[in-house]
Amino acid sequence: MSILIFLSTLIVLIVLGMPIAFALMLTGVALMYQLNFFDAQLVAQNMIAGADIYPLMAVPCFILAGELMNAGGISKRIINLAVSMVGHIQGGLGYVAIAATLLLGCFSGSALADTAAVATLLIPMMRDNGYPVARSAGLIAAGGVIAPIVPPSMPFIIFGVTTNTSVSALFVAGIVPALLRAGGLVLVWAMLSRTMKVNLQRKQTWGERLHAFTDALWALVLPVVIIGGLRGGIFTPTEASAVAAVYALFVSLFVYGEVKLKHLKGLMVNAGRTTSTVMFLCAAAFVSSYMVTLADLPAQVTDFLGPMMGHPRVLMAAIMLLLLLIGNVMDLTPTILVMGPVLMPIVIVAGIDPTYFGVMFILVGTLGLIHPPVCTVLNVVCGVAKISLESATRGVWPFLLAEAVLVFLFVAFPGFITVPMTWFH
Repeated sequence: MSILIFLSTLIVLIVLGMPIAFALMLTGVALMYQLNFFDAQLVAQNMIAGADIYPLMAVPCFILAGELMNAGGISKRIINLAVSMVGHIQGGLGYVAIAATLLLGCFSGSALADTAAVATLLIPMMRDNGYPVARSAGLIAAGGVIAPIVPPSMPFIIFGVTTNTSVSALFVAGIVPALLRAGGLVLVWAMLSRTMKVNLQRKQTWGERLHAFTDALWALVLPVVIIGGLRGGIFTPTEASAVAAVYALFVSLFVYGEVKLKHLKGLMVNAGRTTSTVMFLCAAAFVSSYMVTLADLPAQVTDFLGPMMGHPRVLMAAIMLLLLLIGNVMDLTPTILVMGPVLMPIVIVAGIDPTYFGVMFILVGTLGLIHPPVCTVLNVVCGVAKISLESATRGVWPFLLAEAVLVFLFVAFPGFITVPMTWFH
């Protein structure tokens, strides 16, 4: 009965158009009424507790780092470096897009921020050089969802806080899947770009490439600092976010000089607005998460999935399909906040590694960002490219299919994630 009330309340409120944060909070209230102990003070206490979590301090810092990265010329220099290296080969600007989204993901961990930056710089260039705009937009959107699985990933931080999983372990475990996702996009683009009649970029000299590299060097150092600091135990993920923000501020102000002191207020206001949205979601979700635990929903779901509990790969495949369906109607962060507390106890009972499950959860959740109807990342690219969602959907499907195949490859062969995890520990 509790499962029915939980799902029906949440779905009805979302269908009615209620903001997801309020829908999550009221779903928790509905469970309170069902269990006969509604208390407004308890709702308030849980919302405060949901926001008062130390690892969530990383969220505003990484968001600010992303704002500074885009305004400070870091994105532009990374793309210029990629163009100097591979822009002259067939389909070169597509490879530039993949490399740029992978590298920029190491700064903000936000799919929307990174996709917007790459699309703004590359879409006009690809259009001018004869690349099919819809296919180019699809590639950039598919590359944009690499950011949530490469450290420092905000979805990993939220998942770790919500499910009590090590954020550092999630960061480390996301490195190889991110590289493999980028590699899959390279293979698909290589096949698609063979027949494209496009203008190639001029092949740059090694001197020009060296200049582009040195110009981007300050940008390239940050991922090394963050991953090295986490690996060496120098700082925690939360402290890493502060390092990223301060480093991005220093580079933008004093090295590249593209951000002035007068710009900082606007950048911080933008970062504050985004942070408030994320933090209010986390606070509201803590109410429903608390009630999910009290109503013992994980045990009820476990009973339902009983026949699969002895077959971890079958269970993982079923959960991945469920998350894929949920991604049709819900954005990534709400999916983490709603389904993370429900599913994590189940996978632990089934003997599935929590870190492996966390990476798989985010991998599948990101697919919803690039296919309708939610497709927030695809919508960003549509806005930049000035094309219809229908055109962008046709452009993205080969890359979406490749990323979906990769997910189920990880289900069949968990070693692709679990073995590399041991290399970094």
